[in-house]
Amino acid sequence: MTSDARIVIIGAGASGAAFAWRLAAQGVKSVCLERGDWLAPVDIPTDEPDWEYRRITDFSPNPNVRNSASDYPILDSNSAIKPLLYNGVGGSTIMWSAHTPRFRPSDFRIKSLDGVGFDWPISYWDLAPYYEINDSMMGTSGVAGDPANPPRTPRATPAMPYGLVGTRMAKAASNLGWHWWPSDGNILSTDHGNRKGCNNCGPCEMGCRIGARSSVDITYWPAALSMGAELVTNASVSHIEVDQSGNAKRVIWFDENGKEQATECDYVVVAANGIGTPRILLNSVSKYFPDGLANSSGQVGKNFMLHPIAGVTGVWDDPVQSWAGNDAFCLLTQHFYETDPNRDFVRGYEMQVTRGQGPLISALGGFGLNVPWGKGHHERFDQVFGHVATVAVTCEDLPVETNYISVDSSATDQFGVPAAVMNYELESNSTRMKSHGIESAKAWLEAAGAKEVLVNPLLSQAGFHLMGTTRMGIDPANSVVDGNCRAHDVSNLLVIDAGVFASSAAVNPTPTLQAVALRAADKLVEAGI
Repeated sequence: MTSDARIVIIGAGASGAAFAWRLAAQGVKSVCLERGDWLAPVDIPTDEPDWEYRRITDFSPNPNVRNSASDYPILDSNSAIKPLLYNGVGGSTIMWSAHTPRFRPSDFRIKSLDGVGFDWPISYWDLAPYYEINDSMMGTSGVAGDPANPPRTPRATPAMPYGLVGTRMAKAASNLGWHWWPSDGNILSTDHGNRKGCNNCGPCEMGCRIGARSSVDITYWPAALSMGAELVTNASVSHIEVDQSGNAKRVIWFDENGKEQATECDYVVVAANGIGTPRILLNSVSKYFPDGLANSSGQVGKNFMLHPIAGVTGVWDDPVQSWAGNDAFCLLTQHFYETDPNRDFVRGYEMQVTRGQGPLISALGGFGLNVPWGKGHHERFDQVFGHVATVAVTCEDLPVETNYISVDSSATDQFGVPAAVMNYELESNSTRMKSHGIESAKAWLEAAGAKEVLVNPLLSQAGFHLMGTTRMGIDPANSVVDGNCRAHDVSNLLVIDAGVFASSAAVNPTPTLQAVALRAADKLVEAGI
């Protein structure tokens, strides 16, 4: 690549890819620096005999377990929930479940409606057209017409099959008087365009060799590169330097040989996720920004939100084929999503039906299956394998400053860049919410005929949703970027990942962060770059 660029994007994941594509489609070129590399389909081990062992070792979504060359250290001993993310082309869409519900209109106005947290400076309706663009680009399966959510166009392919257990759970929800709906997901249920439909093999979070499960390395990036976007892999960004006016001037990074590089640019766009982005900004110290770049508010890294998730698992006497189909979703209920003054918490939670695990994880007692070693092991395994389903209770997390990302120079990556530190505990509102959700999930499973219900009150290895650490807002005193994702302190610096979220909602963040990134690209072009 050249030593300078008009626009430099840091991170080739969900938001960086969408932003680069949207710019390229309007004739604006950018250079994206990605810490990791491409993952070839042949290297995805989902149809290898040892795929479950690989899932908990070198293909673990936890970078501290995976410990690959492209990962940076994340100190998580002060966090109740552990980090799950991926560094490489595609970012965490390489290792995601692809469950893609949208935020609801109320999620953008929690301060106005419920007196908690912060309102977004933009609304659902500002993002609605970008949700549609993103659904088209990613290839979303599902069913349009949910009366509990705003209208949307028909999905690319039909909803993923419910399977036996999903059918039982749908009937039970109806009998309980709870509204439910098929899950939207970025997995093609049938052939679409040049991509194959899902074969229901199961271990979706590890990747998809046939390309049915969407990730931005096979959706946005090929289109962006064909229109002139540039992507540099194995480029580990250290920090951002500023000029004499305090504007972003150059990005400092290390190439695959460990040589330091500097790329000068007119705009820097950070898309390194809710942990990686504050790590870069807090490490970008200068006389203009002694506490980190764009941090005059002291809010960079603060208000870290993660979605506390409880796993409530039902065990049926008869087999329900829970090993078949995509592992993370088939249907959901948002019956308890909005604030109810009769409950002891504000806001709400979503419950989604997820399927069972493979034989190894089941034998190890995954999701709290209580499978003992030694006497009784085989009998218990026979009781649970293929006989279970888990309801994931996803709770809205409120932003609090005591949950935050910091940096620690006592631990560094291979280039000497200080590690990120997670500081996170469940706040009291989500704790009460989670207790209510567990009881709801138990009632649902029992209504569906489960003879045994097992509760894991907190999935500690579920830190996929990294939000809030560079919050958008109107007031520069309590936010980092404005509604168009421009830093209040640095006019040519943008942040476009889920760190900009002012609230976490109770659903997966990826389609929303991609809609935010697409809109930010348009706003940058409209400003006349």
